[in-house]
Amino acid sequence: MAHYKDERTLVIIKPDAIQRTLIGEIIGRYERIGLKLVTMKMFVPTAEMIEQHYTLDPQWRRVTGEKTIKGYMDKGLKPPSTDPLEITRILLEKLKEYMTAGPVIAMIWQGAHAVKIVRKLTGGTEPLTSDVGTIRGDYVLDSYQMSDSDGRAIRNLVHASGSVKEAEDEIKHWFTKKEIIDHKLISEQITYDIEFGC
Repeated sequence: MAHYKDERTLVIIKPDAIQRTLIGEIIGRYERIGLKLVTMKMFVPTAEMIEQHYTLDPQWRRVTGEKTIKGYMDKGLKPPSTDPLEITRILLEKLKEYMTAGPVIAMIWQGAHAVKIVRKLTGGTEPLTSDVGTIRGDYVLDSYQMSDSDGRAIRNLVHASGSVKEAEDEIKHWFTKKEIIDHKLISEQITYDIEFGC
C-alpha cells in the first residue's frame, strides 16, 4: 500500500477564476496547508475534453441528475425535468460552454488525504452555501438560482476531484505520465518524517 503522502488529486482552475486574477490565491491555499504541486498546465480545453471529463464515471449522468432533481425539490422548486438524463444533458451543454470560454489551469496536488483536503479548502459546489474560509465561500457570489435563471453553469472557480478513484481517472484524462514530476520538498521532512527534529 502506498503511503498517505502519495495521494494525488486533480484541481482545475476554471476560466472565471483566471479572469478574476485569483490564480495565486487559489494555489496559495493548497500550498499553505502543505500539499505539493506535482504538475500544472494552462490551455483552452475542447468541448470534447470537457464532456469526457464529466462522463469518465458511467454513473455520473444518472447520479448527478438525481441529485439535481432532489436539490430542486428540497428547496420547493420545480426541476426543469424529472428525467435525470435530460437534466444532465442540459447541464453538460452549459458546462462545456463555461469550461471552454477561456483558458483553464489543470494541476495535480499531492499529499496526505489530498482529495479530502482540497475539497475542504475549495468548499461546496454552490458558492452561496459554501462556508466562509473556503475558496468558493470567500470569492464567489453565485448560486444555483441565479445560474438557473441566467441559463448557464454555476461559476465556482475550481474543479476538485470528489474521491481517490475519481482523482485517478481524471488525472489520466488530463495528464500523461511524462507530465507528472516526482520531486521532493524540504517541508515534507517536517510533515511526514517519523523522527521529528530540528
